[in-house]
Amino acid sequence: MGFSLMRNQKFMPTIKHLLIISIAINAGLLLKLLHHEHEWAGLPGPDTNQKNEVRLVKDVLHKAKPATDQYINLDHGDPTMYEVYWKQMGDKTTLVLSGWQSISYFSDTKNHCWFLEPGFANAVTRLHNLVGNAQTRNYHIVVGTGSTQLFQAALYALSPSNAPEPMSIVSAAPFYSSYPLIIDCLKSGLYKWKGDASKFNKDDPYIELVTSPNNPDGSIRQAVVNGSGGILVHDLAYYWPQYTPISFQANHDIMLFTVSKCTGHAGIRIGWALVKDKEVAKKMTKFIEISSIGVSKDSQLRAAKILDVIADTYEHTEKFDKSTLFFHYVYNEMAKRWRQLRSAVSKGQTFSLLDFPVEKCNFSGQRFGTQPAFAWLKCEKSIDDCEKFLKKHKILTRSGTHFGSSEKYVRISLISHKEEYDEFIRRLSLLSSMKSPHE
Repeated sequence: MGFSLMRNQKFMPTIKHLLIISIAINAGLLLKLLHHEHEWAGLPGPDTNQKNEVRLVKDVLHKAKPATDQYINLDHGDPTMYEVYWKQMGDKTTLVLSGWQSISYFSDTKNHCWFLEPGFANAVTRLHNLVGNAQTRNYHIVVGTGSTQLFQAALYALSPSNAPEPMSIVSAAPFYSSYPLIIDCLKSGLYKWKGDASKFNKDDPYIELVTSPNNPDGSIRQAVVNGSGGILVHDLAYYWPQYTPISFQANHDIMLFTVSKCTGHAGIRIGWALVKDKEVAKKMTKFIEISSIGVSKDSQLRAAKILDVIADTYEHTEKFDKSTLFFHYVYNEMAKRWRQLRSAVSKGQTFSLLDFPVEKCNFSGQRFGTQPAFAWLKCEKSIDDCEKFLKKHKILTRSGTHFGSSEKYVRISLISHKEEYDEFIRRLSLLSSMKSPHE
């Protein structure tokens, strides 16, 4: 008994020492691991000197606000403006997908568009019925990878495969700059780009693309060609109450919409078409089946969640604060940006903008003029090439020549990050107030 006690007392310090040594070794390994993790993340490790830490802070601040000597890229319509709203919504649009979901190619085998998720179809119908911008009753929904794929699917469905000549595709200038690029890309024997609809005077069959509100100039459009053999495709990507008054419920034969311009989620790459004719809808579905074997289920489910949350903010107001009303929030932001833009342009006679008629919006009850996602800016005075002039001042835009118009015009995106847009307004104000564009 005594010997056993003495033996335990003798070895107790050794165990303590081992524990201390073990903790020290593990702590050292942990610090080393943390250091490597920081290196993988591109961040300084625990032993990085103070100068590197200061440099990192400066880099973050540098990225947070565009420097006055950097280029501002307003050529693309990247809707990053919407991030602020969706961040304030927190996890309300969070969607958890299990590993077993989205295994099959098929979503609804009873539907002609067999890859259309029923939840997404319901969300689309619900939102249109809420806003009142398009009829959905007796329409067939076709989902696509953005409205670009749906636009191609519509041309495929509407162009006869046995025609002696390719179908003529036209759109009134200024037209969406991607139309001729997409149409001529594959040099299809089914259809061919024929340019400005206002100059088309042939008796041949044609398809007229009607974009309303129009990209790039924001005007409300109707068909231009009066030919008897024409088919109309309406691109209504911007027919939402943050951009323009909802003055009527559209009921055209083919209407194209996209999540990117409605909610700002361009990265989801989801669009939809409302199609009256069942056979046309089937042919559009066939095109998407051939080109991409359907459309991402995950993207459809996420888009459905987002559209449903927007509808919820209006239909279940007791659960949401007024500041979360999506269309009202974005409407106010667009109105603010257009006020800033018009104020900057009014400082001189260097630039000019279009004016839009004021109408009542059936959705909001407000009276306002269209406030497009893009500005169609004209350079006045002796400035012949507006894109080149603005580029000299490190503002990147898209020349009017891409839209079938004059190089005195440029299209400017108004839906970028606030910091970028504010810097653009600052520079434009300075340019507007110049007595001579060559100052």
